[in-house]
Amino acid sequence: MVHSQHGLHVLVCGGASDAHTWNLVCLQLLLEEAGHRVTNLGPCVPEELLARECLTHRPDAVVIGSVNGHGYQDGLRAVRRLRREPSLAAVPVALGGKLGVAGVRDAAAADALRAAGCTAVFDDGDLAAFHTWVGGLAAHSAPTRTTADLGARTGTTADLGVRTRATAGAPTGGSRA
Repeated sequence: MVHSQHGLHVLVCGGASDAHTWNLVCLQLLLEEAGHRVTNLGPCVPEELLARECLTHRPDAVVIGSVNGHGYQDGLRAVRRLRREPSLAAVPVALGGKLGVAGVRDAAAADALRAAGCTAVFDDGDLAAFHTWVGGLAAHSAPTRTTADLGARTGTTADLGVRTRATAGAPTGGSRA
């Protein structure tokens, strides 16, 4: 595992109705391997608890995972709650996994989540796009890094991109729906 004092602090959790944990553990390990610090709140995190923990921990980004297919509903409530806090209004929030129970990507749901305040939506768990998004956040938030630090981080990012079969043309800083 790679640890970096320059990485992001990312808060990871499941939606209020989602009791799945392994997806959150995988996200935590993926982020830690890329040099980020992770606070994993676990599954079934109510919106009020999420907001309180964000105010306490002051993360650089929030990632909400969904396996049960209620990502749209849980994510909408969570991001709306976070955006009501003035000090959390600009914190990047990503939602990924199953947005609905129909088993198909839902562009309208992804658009509604972005309109409500999600910075990025990764419908059905697009890990390559997620990794690109996190890498963009890390690069943007690191104005004091040295050239050597950036080179080391870029190598880590490229390695992970290969393992997740990054696709050409994946959006940066956004999402795929």
